[in-house]
Amino acid sequence: MLQLIAPEHYGEFIDDLAEMHRLRYRVFKQRLDWDVQVSGDMEVDEFDVLRPVHLLHRSTDGQIQGCVRLLPSMGPTMLRDTFPILLGGQPAPRSDHVWESSRFALDLHPDAPKAAGGLAAATYELFAGMIEFGLSIRLAEIVTVTDTRMERILRRAGWPLRPIGKPRPLGNTIAVAGYLEVSTDALVRIRSAGRISCPVLWAPVMRAAA
Repeated sequence: MLQLIAPEHYGEFIDDLAEMHRLRYRVFKQRLDWDVQVSGDMEVDEFDVLRPVHLLHRSTDGQIQGCVRLLPSMGPTMLRDTFPILLGGQPAPRSDHVWESSRFALDLHPDAPKAAGGLAAATYELFAGMIEFGLSIRLAEIVTVTDTRMERILRRAGWPLRPIGKPRPLGNTIAVAGYLEVSTDALVRIRSAGRISCPVLWAPVMRAAA
C-alpha cells in the first residue's frame, strides 16, 4: 500500500514521518554507510525542511517499509546544491515540469513479494507512485541523483535513467544523475512489469493518471 504525504498534512502524520526517517537511517547510514546527516536514530537533512512530498510504502501489516522524497526543481535540490559535479558542466534543471526525487529506500522482509526480474513488488509500486504523482501535476520528467546499483534496478524495471553526466565516485559509492520519463507509456511499462493492475495512489491522483 502506498501513502502520499503532502506538506500541508505533515501534522496528521508525525509518527509516520518519524518512522520514515528511522527507515532512512537504517538504509543509508547502517546498511550503505553513506556520509549522511543523522539525529539519533533518524536520517534527516536540509532538504527535509523544504517541505517535500513523501511517498511511503507500507507492508500488509501496516509497517512502513519504503519511501521516496520529491521536491520541485524550481527551489534548492540535491543535484544543484550538493552534487553539481554530477552535472558534467550542464545546468541543473529548473522547471515547473521537473521535480527531483531522492532518498529512495526500501527495508523489506526477506519474504516480501517479488515481481518481474527478481525485483521486489514494492519497488515497482514506488516507481508507479512516482509516475502517477508526476502525471497528476503535469510533470515531464523526474531528475534524480542515485548510485549505479539503483540505475541497474531502474533499467531492469523498464524505467531507464537518461544520464546527465558521467558516473563519479562519491564517498563509498559510484553516483550518477539523470532524468526519468513521466508519461502514460512509462506508467504502463512499470505496471506491466510489476503486475500492477490498478493505480497505487489515492483518488485525485488516480483520476489524473488513469
